[in-house]
Amino acid sequence: MHVEVHAAQGLPKTFWSGLPDIAVRESQSRIEAALKVNGFRWPGMRMVINLAPADIRKEGSGYDLPIALAILAASSQVSSSMFASFMMMGELSLDGKIVPVRGVLPVAIQARNEGFKGIIVPQANEMEAAVVDGLEVYGMDTLKDVIGFLIGLKKREPVKFDLLNALKYPDHPEMDFSDVKGQENIKRALEIAAAGSHNVILIGPPGAGKTMLARRMPGILPELSAEEALETTKIHSVAGKLGRDIGLIRQRPFRSPHHTISDVALVGGGAFQNPAKFH
Repeated sequence: MHVEVHAAQGLPKTFWSGLPDIAVRESQSRIEAALKVNGFRWPGMRMVINLAPADIRKEGSGYDLPIALAILAASSQVSSSMFASFMMMGELSLDGKIVPVRGVLPVAIQARNEGFKGIIVPQANEMEAAVVDGLEVYGMDTLKDVIGFLIGLKKREPVKFDLLNALKYPDHPEMDFSDVKGQENIKRALEIAAAGSHNVILIGPPGAGKTMLARRMPGILPELSAEEALETTKIHSVAGKLGRDIGLIRQRPFRSPHHTISDVALVGGGAFQNPAKFH
């Protein structure tokens, strides 16, 4: 995705193109307030803000930061010489703080694939993006920090993440299989299933320990490979389930959908899902 802004003389009005959703359109108010608080201005010009490619719908608040910087560059308030080297994403608060957003890891991977030098993300998302090798990651806290970095007034060191070390020492499971006392037969069955990659169905009355045992299954499953850990982290990133300063999901996840769940709900639902491709 690319953000383009054209500013020209004329009646002050802003035109949006590129299928922005309501959250993207509402960014104008957030950006205008953030610019004023930080000593800049919303240009009193005729502006066209284009989100390319124009045939793909744009969603979310992560476009706030690149749109704000593109507006400043188009109105000659800041130099844009460094902008092309970095991919950026982040939501702006009214005082110019950069708020965490979803989906930073997939965007960082795409930035590396497209040959960008680095990526600028909210500080709370920096460890998530730093998982990607071959890409400089800079976590920023405010709009002023980003501008100061891009025009050379502030020096920043890229965030480092040791992927090999993280995989070498996986997270300790929250619910340990060794906590279960008794239940020897079912524990033996679950151990065999985990060792042989078999399915398991647990049947019994409420309170027999079915969910308790199932929740502890990830603790005896093989450790995630690098590819599996990255794929799992990408899903958590898009879903907004990664906590602050968590760079990589190293423990196999456990999901507990209700037994009446539909196929569409099981794969996430939403207007853009196609259940047929999951069969």
